[in-house]
Amino acid sequence: MSTTPEPVWRTALSGAQILFVAFGATVLVPLLTGLNPSLALLGAGIGTLVFQICTGRQVPIYLGSSFAFIAPVIYSVKSWGMPATLGALAAASLFYYIAAALVKWRGVGLIHHLLPPVVIGPVVMVIGLGLAQVAINMATGKAGDSQVVPYGTALGIAAVSLTATMLTAIHARGLLKLVPILVGVAAGYGSSLFLGLIDFSKVINAPWLAVPQFGHPEFNLAAILFMIPVAIAPIVEHVGGILAIGSVVGRDYTEQPGLHRTLLGDGLAVTIAGLFGGPPVTTYGEVTGAVMLTRNYNPVVMTWAAGFAILMAFVGKFGALLQTIPMPVMGGIMVLLFGSIAGIGLKTIIDGRVDLMKPRNLCLVSVTLVTGIGGLGVTIGSFSLQGISLCGVLAVVLNQLLPRGEQEGEASPVDNGSEQGGCPG
Repeated sequence: MSTTPEPVWRTALSGAQILFVAFGATVLVPLLTGLNPSLALLGAGIGTLVFQICTGRQVPIYLGSSFAFIAPVIYSVKSWGMPATLGALAAASLFYYIAAALVKWRGVGLIHHLLPPVVIGPVVMVIGLGLAQVAINMATGKAGDSQVVPYGTALGIAAVSLTATMLTAIHARGLLKLVPILVGVAAGYGSSLFLGLIDFSKVINAPWLAVPQFGHPEFNLAAILFMIPVAIAPIVEHVGGILAIGSVVGRDYTEQPGLHRTLLGDGLAVTIAGLFGGPPVTTYGEVTGAVMLTRNYNPVVMTWAAGFAILMAFVGKFGALLQTIPMPVMGGIMVLLFGSIAGIGLKTIIDGRVDLMKPRNLCLVSVTLVTGIGGLGVTIGSFSLQGISLCGVLAVVLNQLLPRGEQEGEASPVDNGSEQGGCPG
């Protein structure tokens, strides 16, 4: 690592570059769930600064919107409304605090014991596959039972955004390879503009500077109990992200500043984002890729990226522009994105050397997949577990209760730090 001080302007430019890399996935989550994109940027920026405070600004990490919460947010909004969902998202950080305390007490090995690849793999697959119908509906221009965009037109636009995203992910080089989502959105948006599907009236009427409309969280016990288990997957993803950035920089961040501090910082960021009205945040694989590519390991770069994200949250016309993106553009990207999430779950199983010929492993994976994708729900009074939440809890419980034969020999559940939302990158 270079000890020569870097000019401020160059550090700031590097920060803008990091935000560019993380931008597509950060704003995609609110666009899919009905949350405010400006608040997603604000939550990501403030969350990253909080993370840096907790870790003594030692880790070059930027926190962006987590894709693990997309399906739970959609279900929760339908079931309990947006205020209760925001309160539940803030409360989901409870698992981060518990994990941080356990790591401080027993070390990172306890997390690996409770959440091995045979547990995390199928849960991550459910996160992706459980959203397949949502992706298809948006790609074909459907919102509920209404055909918002003509079927053929919608399918054509979705195909353009999907193709552009795939080609960028496969053939692009350098920093361009890290932003396939942005390229796909730009291509689909251009096609929509050519077809006259975009209405700029909201952008014209929006002020240049505007304070985002903050959410008003309410704390509904049923929504909270539903949302908290969803944090299982992002916590393991966080462990993978910290190990990955450590391998890039050549430092063991699980020792210094300590995994318990990074988990605490991520948890506090999730709490703050939920209270603002934004989606939960998590470590981003694209940012790790950008750090590796640029070889700029200075955590101050992430401070600049966070600062730029906060500033952009207050640009009213920018937020209005994001809301003009047609549904099929996002649908085309989602087809690839959600399949990629499922692919990461499969990779976790493969990298963890999970032997599916062993009945115990096969039973655990099978039950988790079917209950999660099938949307099985359990309701007892005000307590409710549904879909991803239920299958996550079920996977952890089954892993502890099912009798073990010979040693499984599974590796640690590390996904190379890839943020589930940034798979194509």
